[in-house]
Amino acid sequence: MFQGKFNEKIKTIDELVDIVGTPPRKKKVIMCHGTFDVVHPGHIRHLIYAREKAEILVVSLTGDEHIKKANNRPYVPEELRAINLAALEMVDYVVVDRNAKPLENLASLKPDLFAKGYEYNADRLHPNSREELDVLQSYGGDFIFTPGDVVYSSSAIIDSGPPNISVEKLWTVMRAESLSFDDLRRMLGDLEGVKVHVVGDVIVDSYVHTALIGGNTKTPTFSVRYESQDDYVGGAGIVAKHLRAANADVTLTTILGRDSWTEFVIDDLESAGVTVNAIVDETRPTTNKKAFIADGYRLLKVDTLDNRSVSDTTLKDIRGKLSSTPADAVVFSDFRHGIFNRETIKPLADAIPDGAFKVADSQVASRWGNILEFTGFDLITPNEREARFALGDQDSVIRPLALRLYNAAACKTLILKLGARGSITYRSVAEDGDDPRSFIVLDSFARDVVDAVGSGDAFLAYATLILTRFNDPVAASILGSFAAACECEYDGNIPIDMDAVGKKIEYAETIAPYESGAGTAE
Repeated sequence: MFQGKFNEKIKTIDELVDIVGTPPRKKKVIMCHGTFDVVHPGHIRHLIYAREKAEILVVSLTGDEHIKKANNRPYVPEELRAINLAALEMVDYVVVDRNAKPLENLASLKPDLFAKGYEYNADRLHPNSREELDVLQSYGGDFIFTPGDVVYSSSAIIDSGPPNISVEKLWTVMRAESLSFDDLRRMLGDLEGVKVHVVGDVIVDSYVHTALIGGNTKTPTFSVRYESQDDYVGGAGIVAKHLRAANADVTLTTILGRDSWTEFVIDDLESAGVTVNAIVDETRPTTNKKAFIADGYRLLKVDTLDNRSVSDTTLKDIRGKLSSTPADAVVFSDFRHGIFNRETIKPLADAIPDGAFKVADSQVASRWGNILEFTGFDLITPNEREARFALGDQDSVIRPLALRLYNAAACKTLILKLGARGSITYRSVAEDGDDPRSFIVLDSFARDVVDAVGSGDAFLAYATLILTRFNDPVAASILGSFAAACECEYDGNIPIDMDAVGKKIEYAETIAPYESGAGTAE
């Protein structure tokens, strides 16, 4: 494959020590270190200058886990950054530094020279450079400072117009995990019969389409002409429909009012193949959220709802349905409309059957509620706003924020949904370090976004099924991302079936930088 000979340049630090030896050597070794998020002309001049000063140029790059200087950085994952550098003729070897600073690699490799950019100088060393100098002087190495007549910033380039490398990022993840597109297709086709019990708040989303015909001259009142109304089952209901569209065996337990929407909800869900446990509460309405739209713009939103906590009797009914319904997975779909709150979450969680895969999705950042109330679950899927709300943190960049939430929630897998920027997944890994990296970053795969509403529900459904059946967080993140992308490309919150996700797999495969069906590169 095209990247094969470049991969031969990418080594571990131990492999490099065996290859180049230690001082004194016959061939002089020079080492450069940096992030190299986007390789630009300034980097090229730096590397050319360094290569002219020694026979062997080793480029060390900072691993993804230690880059925290800006949101969504690094933009290019370490595997692609390593290949980008290895493809340069002047570079002899590339190593990904697993440490926060290059000190350990300097001490192990003992390069004759360590090249620094023009912004560093021998007269006024940065404290980090002072630490590096101490290591160099311990064995007789030295700094060299490259000229600074051309300056570029990777951050400026990325911020001005980030390149679309979503499929390249996908390739690096699949390659590292030995996953192929055929593997994804096999998993997608083997979801039939997974028993999922969804418990949560059903919402009827109504879209009233109008045309603007005037306005009152004395008050800020619009006058519109009614044209049509579209009604969709949303909330926990659309989660159940996504799961059913993926061939799962789905039961939904929810609360409805005794009103005209109850029959609509039950008929809609049952026609989709979902088994409905509807608990009718005559004291509250079925939740209905109605948006008035004129010429594509939302003028007004009117919600009919009751956010009071369910009664003790209703709570007992839900617990009974939870404990008595056979389930491979249980999904708590929380919109904070009565079922879930600080007092009910624990007794509901305790009623989940032993061995069931436990999922919590709490879309409550604008109301009272917190995803951290669902601790110890197998999967949680908040978005960035919900994560910041839970941690009271508006400042941290994404990856440290996600890690904090992952640890605080004590979950097995966290998928943080980032909207148009994709997702980041944290998973547990073995303490011996033999497992792959603990986090996976994917871009969005949506091509022509029509309506992003509901994409997170599609993501949740497919990720839940893949994790339940295959316990594979990477495949779950990929197929969940594909399902979310499909939802973005449809108007309205409609269930995403396996054919739509399969077409997204085919699209990614046609432009992936390795052969069809190959999970690893030779």
